[in-house]
Amino acid sequence: MALRQDPEKLDYPAGSDTKASSDYDKTYLQHHEESGPGYDPIIDRYSEAEVKRIIRRVDLRLIPLCGLMYCVSLLDRTNLSNAAIAGLTQELNLRTKNPDRYSVITLVFFLTYVVFQPPTTILTRFFGPRIWLATITLFWGVTMIGFGFVQDWTALVGLRLLLGVLESGFFPGVVYLLSTWYKRYEVGKRYSIFYLIGSLASAFGGILAFGLMQMEGISGYRGWRWIFIIEGCLTCLVALLGYIFLVSFPDNQKSRSIRFLSAEERQLIVARVNQDRGDADLETFTIRRWLGGASDWKIWAYGLCFGCATTVSYALAYFLPIILNLGLKYDTGTSQCLVAPPYAFAAIVMVATGWYGDKYRQRGLCVAFNAVLCIIGLAVMGWAYGDTRARYFGVFLATAGANANVPCVLTYQANNIRGQWKRAFCSATLVGMGALGGIVGSTVFRSEDTPTYIPGLSVAMGSQVVILIVVGALTVTFKSNNKKADMGAKILEDSPTFRYTA
Repeated sequence: MALRQDPEKLDYPAGSDTKASSDYDKTYLQHHEESGPGYDPIIDRYSEAEVKRIIRRVDLRLIPLCGLMYCVSLLDRTNLSNAAIAGLTQELNLRTKNPDRYSVITLVFFLTYVVFQPPTTILTRFFGPRIWLATITLFWGVTMIGFGFVQDWTALVGLRLLLGVLESGFFPGVVYLLSTWYKRYEVGKRYSIFYLIGSLASAFGGILAFGLMQMEGISGYRGWRWIFIIEGCLTCLVALLGYIFLVSFPDNQKSRSIRFLSAEERQLIVARVNQDRGDADLETFTIRRWLGGASDWKIWAYGLCFGCATTVSYALAYFLPIILNLGLKYDTGTSQCLVAPPYAFAAIVMVATGWYGDKYRQRGLCVAFNAVLCIIGLAVMGWAYGDTRARYFGVFLATAGANANVPCVLTYQANNIRGQWKRAFCSATLVGMGALGGIVGSTVFRSEDTPTYIPGLSVAMGSQVVILIVVGALTVTFKSNNKKADMGAKILEDSPTFRYTA
């Protein structure tokens, strides 16, 4: 159903052949900020309270399940560090320095994860989120069970490569799916809660691993093997839940998965997105249209920010238990349990910055704040040597800054692009560059740098400085372009009413 109002009936300035001209004044812009080029009368049939109730139903159906599926995704890709200090390193002889086998095993995941990213958003559209995302989740759960039966470190390398192929389709697909259901200034909190639920894997993965270690010797298997086997079984269970309950895109009116809303309510969801940014209706797919986003330098700037954020978040996910164990000299059980509190603090910062960004329509400021917080934390971790409590406090700040910036950067790019296929391309490139950050993060903390890990911490701090530089450049660009658009001298993202969110 086409929900856009007839362009000829819109109240555009007289004499404007492109729907924008030098007479395109702020009065017109303010009027159409509310009605928008995709305005539909169905919006006026619902009160604000009724709309909130409908969106809440969407939230309950979409956010918790996507977050839970991302939780097992993170758990399965990062449980290597918990298994390492639970006996994996010794049994498979991973302590050799040439090559550093542990770093190789963590690194290879990202090779296939990056290579297979680009087409995944297209496949999400083609098969539908319920079929595609649930299927790949099931397959990587089975792969994870296989981790528990390896007898040689090279087998781990092969399984990690396969895991990268399967998980490459999940995160960009979910990011794309969420962006199609919400308006620009609603999505920040949703991304934060989605990522917050996912981060439970990092927060409580260590505690879960400590519990599974107690299965040492059952059926003749070491405790670290049970970590992989049980967590793989949990992933398969979550995949089944995804197949049953996950919803499709709101414009797919024929999908049974979105029939928890009435036909008119589904039409309202699409109309709201069209009102906000005018891109809810799916355009016909062409390779040229999909790749067209590559010519926009801002797409790569968002990706660079995301890659720099994930450099630290992945580094902490893979190495924090090891840093606590070897660097801060906590025993194995304590190290696994002490991972949780910093992630709990990160959850608070994550939700707070998401709420602030949505309420005050600020994105770059939130990203910059988190980057500065991370820099401070990393500095304390590295240069407060001799004071274990101070270094652990630094872990809180670094973990909060790095992880809170993941949903912040996701929202930053989602607010500043238009078009279904450009959005799909941007989601894939953003997460792909995030995977490149994972490659860096999986190699920066070398065993020979213990106990201070100064080289790795320096690289991590440098990545956050890059974020500050890129956000500064984007802010200047956005404000300049918005000013030109207000004067009618420029049309942004092919829409006369669109404005960038700095």
